[in-house]
Amino acid sequence: MEAQTACEVRHWTADVNGISIHVAEQGPVDGPAVLLIHGFPELWFSWRHQMAALAARGFRALAPDLRGYGDSSVPADTAAYSILHLVGDMVAVLDHLQLPKVFVVAHDWGAQVAWHLCLFRPDRVRAAIVLGIPYMPRGPRPITDSFAKLGDGFYINQFQEPGRAERAFGRYDVATVLKKFYAVEIDELIAPPGVEIIDFLQAPSSPLPWMTDEELGQYAEKFQKTGFTGALNYYRMWETNWRLTPPWTGVKIALPSKFILSKNDVGLQSFGTEKYVKSGDFNSNVPNLEISIIEGHHFVQQENAETVNSEILSFLDKFASEDASA
Repeated sequence: MEAQTACEVRHWTADVNGISIHVAEQGPVDGPAVLLIHGFPELWFSWRHQMAALAARGFRALAPDLRGYGDSSVPADTAAYSILHLVGDMVAVLDHLQLPKVFVVAHDWGAQVAWHLCLFRPDRVRAAIVLGIPYMPRGPRPITDSFAKLGDGFYINQFQEPGRAERAFGRYDVATVLKKFYAVEIDELIAPPGVEIIDFLQAPSSPLPWMTDEELGQYAEKFQKTGFTGALNYYRMWETNWRLTPPWTGVKIALPSKFILSKNDVGLQSFGTEKYVKSGDFNSNVPNLEISIIEGHHFVQQENAETVNSEILSFLDKFASEDASA
């Protein structure tokens, strides 16, 4: 009975930092804890395949809905979505559980949160596995300056103006908006002049190969409740985040880390991801780093779950060996 309970997904909320954070949990409560941090536009549910695999191997998988998402609180103030707030929520969840250290697995915007958790509070992280978005140290200018050069059609530039993307998204039902993003296989998220990115993206008529209509409906139900403003506010804090983080300029991340890059991820060129990862600059900024390049597109933890699970577990196994020999 206890083993069966450990394999079920359990749900709870923690009142932290003046908001409520919903967490989905799977695996034995006394297992090594793994914190899984989702991206845009996702939920804890994006990690369902990894949670099951981790639980089966005796890990305690913890997947929160980030603030602004799912069953967590959606603060109205854009300023409540700074990187300090987001990392603070993760630390508060660990404090709530009285967990001194965890493994961290993250994707997309969750990658930004994970890297900054490693940067701000390395004492709380055993090791990090990050999908899609590499750690880039704070530069001399906000990254929004670079985004501006990509023009108004670039999705992040369209997300900057409060209400603009929300109005454009509102022309479609929520499931269609999500499907447009989930189905992305183009190189760059840049719409033609005068076109909103959500109008430019296509939603296939058939189900995605890696997501059933029922699963899509689970996402849609939550975003129907929350709307998209909370999620979009992450993007609206880019410049503020730069202004908040001067003390960490030039700091490297020394923690053991693994980066998983999908061969066909979006933004490999516009973000400079591919060049940065392959040039050696990434390794310079994260000296204790492994890099794996695998098949897949952006939402690879769902699209190519078996490979991602294998990559995660093989990395975590190294620490299990260390624990056993300690």
